[in-house]
Amino acid sequence: MSENHALVSIIALNWNTHSVTCDFLKSIKDNCTYPNIEVIVVDNASAEDPTAMLKAVYPEVIIFRNSKNLGFSGGNNVGIRAAKGDFLFIVNNDTEFTPGLLEGLLEVFRLYPDAGVVSPKFHYFFDKGTIEYAGYQQVNLFTGRNGMIGCKEKDEGQYNEIRETHYAHGGGMMVSRKVIEEVGPLYEPFFLYYEEFDWCTQIKKKGYKIYYQPQSLIYHKESMTTGKESPLKTFYITRNRILFMRRNAPLPGLMVFLAWFVFFTIPKNTVQFIARKQKDHLKSFWKGIFWHFNSKITFN
Repeated sequence: MSENHALVSIIALNWNTHSVTCDFLKSIKDNCTYPNIEVIVVDNASAEDPTAMLKAVYPEVIIFRNSKNLGFSGGNNVGIRAAKGDFLFIVNNDTEFTPGLLEGLLEVFRLYPDAGVVSPKFHYFFDKGTIEYAGYQQVNLFTGRNGMIGCKEKDEGQYNEIRETHYAHGGGMMVSRKVIEEVGPLYEPFFLYYEEFDWCTQIKKKGYKIYYQPQSLIYHKESMTTGKESPLKTFYITRNRILFMRRNAPLPGLMVFLAWFVFFTIPKNTVQFIARKQKDHLKSFWKGIFWHFNSKITFN
């Protein structure tokens, strides 16, 4: 079957955000113009069973309910294992489809045989016309952080060419089954945050490239599950920033990062959390650091 008619598996997570997921499914129903899809929602042990509510909106949806919260990595891996598609579109439930979204992403795989992952252009849902993502910068060896290209810029067509980028956006990334079979699924110890950076790095090590497709547009409500600023987010961002560097940075780069983190990041963040009286964030920050003293990680 050619890519133009290949089955696309749309995989999204739900965790206590049933109404958000209903809106997501409605956007697929109303705006998805690609005819050959299956839609999979993995529920990460929500307090209430969302099945009836979700099927009322999108009767064909396939729902898996986990007995515990497996996070972004583990939850999506449940969907990945169940998916039948030739291409898998892993997408946040706090997004809204636009017409031609999947067609544009598939077009990149047709045009570029070395494509491993493709992400669309992201606009903010609550500020349509303003870019959230038009590609990613490379993770900085000093800080272990990076930035989104075009973030918060008005979209005036300045990023309207298909191009290679360093990482896909975890809120919407299409991967071919061939690549997943070769590279493997998401690394589950990440749980939440940095997992797409790690996956893209592993995919690039196999000789594939990451692409940005501006002709495909998606709207993103942003951090509907964890909140824009929360102690949970502080813990995972801190922990996984270090974890990503431990798994992917060359040894000299890792040494540079650790020195920067110990002598700059730790003092700065500690002082800031104390000054802001954010005791819960301070605890989460240090918890994210100390996790590494007892962790066992896999290197690829």
